[in-house]
Amino acid sequence: MLKIGSHVSFSNKGLLSAAQEAISYGSTSFMIYTGAPQNTIRKPMEKQYVPEGLALMREHGIEEIVVHAPYIINLASYKTDTFRLAVEFLQEEIRRTAYLGVKQLVLHPGSYTDKDPEYGINRIAEGLNEVLAEEADVHIALETMAGKGSEIGRTFEELAAIIDRVQHNERLSVCFDTCHTHDAGYDIIDNFDGVMEEFDRIIGLDRLAVFHINDSKNVRGSAKDRHAPVGSGLIGFDALYRIVHHEAAKDKPIILETPWIGKEKASQRPMYEAEIALLSDNAVQRFGENFLEDVERLRHFFAKQGIEPRAYVLQTWDELRGKNKTKDKREPMERLYDAVVEHGLFPDYTEEQINHRLMGFFASDHLGLS
Repeated sequence: MLKIGSHVSFSNKGLLSAAQEAISYGSTSFMIYTGAPQNTIRKPMEKQYVPEGLALMREHGIEEIVVHAPYIINLASYKTDTFRLAVEFLQEEIRRTAYLGVKQLVLHPGSYTDKDPEYGINRIAEGLNEVLAEEADVHIALETMAGKGSEIGRTFEELAAIIDRVQHNERLSVCFDTCHTHDAGYDIIDNFDGVMEEFDRIIGLDRLAVFHINDSKNVRGSAKDRHAPVGSGLIGFDALYRIVHHEAAKDKPIILETPWIGKEKASQRPMYEAEIALLSDNAVQRFGENFLEDVERLRHFFAKQGIEPRAYVLQTWDELRGKNKTKDKREPMERLYDAVVEHGLFPDYTEEQINHRLMGFFASDHLGLS
């Protein structure tokens, strides 16, 4: 069984709330922050409904989850106060992760800002050496990054350089983010096997511990880091499906961090339920036989307008980033949704139900529809 799920948040009942939300999407794993990712405010773990959450996870067969460290941690900073905050807060996050019984704590390595990559790599290693001096059964999973601004981790070589400089590096692993790695310039669409061979040669596949599965709004090598729902971006459903089912991802937590979508901010929803079902090959079990009939209806409807899923997505993103940019700023999925509503194709469906079927439309070749 795939260990696949989504990013969910602690809310009023901590781990219990997070588990309930993840289960509602059909998750068999999930990722959490133990508090808001943008600040240091944290409730004691004893008040986070951990026993109740763990019991619910066991009931639903969820054995392994992941914690993500807050974004405000920057181990690459040359500023003393920022660096000290990063070290001490990361140590506290390790303790909180250990309290949950979770092994992998995902970390954005850091940004060197006014310095240079070599400084950033050495500074991160310095911080990790201090952090990992405290014993704990928690691994820090350094995340592959897109290379936006002064981010460290855009290449496998940068991550390997950090690992090589850390004394207790047996507790360092890697989280492979598909959007980030694509935006950093790696060809995960047509040559994922080759990318994994390169990863193995430079870092070692034994350190690959977590996958973040996200489509991208950008061309390969753009270094921009803008996630898209699965199938609606430039990576595409087929490539992401191959990665999820690749030998390198076997038995590892696979986490979706795709954006919430919707016409109005108040009504925006994640597409996790449909993404998990489609990537897990259980869309019919999840949504019923009419789901495939609806997707086939979408295919025939759009085919009459000369729209083929993959070609349309690529064409629309090309149009949105072109030199003569269109005044129509709607992304591919929003344009398709508007066409469905305009033609009254599913008058009794909610916005979320229509969007779920559009997710199926992006995966329709895989579903065997003609």
